[in-house]
Amino acid sequence: MASKEDLFAEAAKHWDLERLYQAFAEAKRLISPRSRRGLTETEKLYLRGLLCGFSPAEIAKKMFQTPKSAEVYLCKTLYQYVKKLADLPNEPVGNWRNICDRLQEAGYKTQSSPEFKLNTSLPTEALVKIVNIGFKESTVSIDINIKLEFPSTSETPKTEDLDK
Repeated sequence: MASKEDLFAEAAKHWDLERLYQAFAEAKRLISPRSRRGLTETEKLYLRGLLCGFSPAEIAKKMFQTPKSAEVYLCKTLYQYVKKLADLPNEPVGNWRNICDRLQEAGYKTQSSPEFKLNTSLPTEALVKIVNIGFKESTVSIDINIKLEFPSTSETPKTEDLDK
């Protein structure tokens, strides 16, 4: 059986967990100033579960709890923090799926993923060819062909010719 720290660990691949934990901790402090500082391990666990796309019932099952207890816990904790973060104190969260949307809109989702790496998507070769330069009275016209070659995941390089 996986430890609680390992549950929903894949959330770290797509979300800025440290910033989220800090933002949620601040929201928690504003909502209930007398509560324990920072997020509890259980709050972090539920948050990671939601960020991984699990429903409260699915999270509860993985934590050996009842779906109702998970729903009540989320309503009293994380849902309140999300409303505070989104500055929508009187609006219902609606559905647990809305949490990821709101947090993504707020910029907490990381752009990097294993499939996309900036350093491997840059052109390996760039060719610029000036085809024609024309002068007519007070105007200059320049025709340019650009060819970019991007690295490929396969062995054979692929080129893109914008003329075609």
